[in-house]
Amino acid sequence: MPTMKAVWPTGWRAWAWALALVLAWDATSGDLVVARLFGDAGGFAARNAFWSEQLLHNGLRWLSGAAVVWMLFDLWRPLRPHDGPTRGERAWALAGTVLALLVVPALKSQSTTSCPWSLSEFGGVAAWMSHWDWGRNDGGPGHCFPSGHAVGSFAFFGLVWLWRGVPQVQRRILLAVLAAGLLGSLAQWARGAHFVSHSLWAALACAALTAAWQALGARWRQRRAAAGGLSAASTDRAAPPPPAGAPVRAWASDAATP
Repeated sequence: MPTMKAVWPTGWRAWAWALALVLAWDATSGDLVVARLFGDAGGFAARNAFWSEQLLHNGLRWLSGAAVVWMLFDLWRPLRPHDGPTRGERAWALAGTVLALLVVPALKSQSTTSCPWSLSEFGGVAAWMSHWDWGRNDGGPGHCFPSGHAVGSFAFFGLVWLWRGVPQVQRRILLAVLAAGLLGSLAQWARGAHFVSHSLWAALACAALTAAWQALGARWRQRRAAAGGLSAASTDRAAPPPPAGAPVRAWASDAATP
């Protein structure tokens, strides 16, 4: 049965380290430290700046849409059709990417955590509260955890797992996903739209969701192949033995007749 190790070669240890690092960040005051680098009581200077809002925020959103279109095109005209993933695997990865693009923002829509620009310290009305204080309202509009914008980049971790059989391609995709995710997150931190932890949890959620989806697909394909093998074996076993003394050629011809 396929395991998560088949999706991420370093196995559960890498997942444990990633989770530990994100939790360690949560345990510090790093979110406020970074937010104070970009904002003050007057708000965030980069909130409506061209580089942060138009170039990185809106630009990366368009790039995310273009990447989905490219995945659709790749189903029609596959990249590296001879040594790359099958069409079925590509379609499964596309579905996992779309799933991440839908699920994580859905979680964000239910969050009571407000964005940094809504905090009273930065000119808003909300009080700072941990995003783990479920059920409590910080006095602001909420709906800010985890980062929805970061998902537009990190959802494509599905492509990283998809191309694990071709390391050269996988490394390039991983670098592109991380670079886009970091740039988009940086813009949101500077604008006061998200804390660092919001982006970290979005990245971890997308990586875990798409990896689990990929492992589920591998397990389903294995079971389907095994079922096909059993069916073929059953057909072979169903053939009756030749009658004693009967010519083998004649018996084979009779057995083949409906």
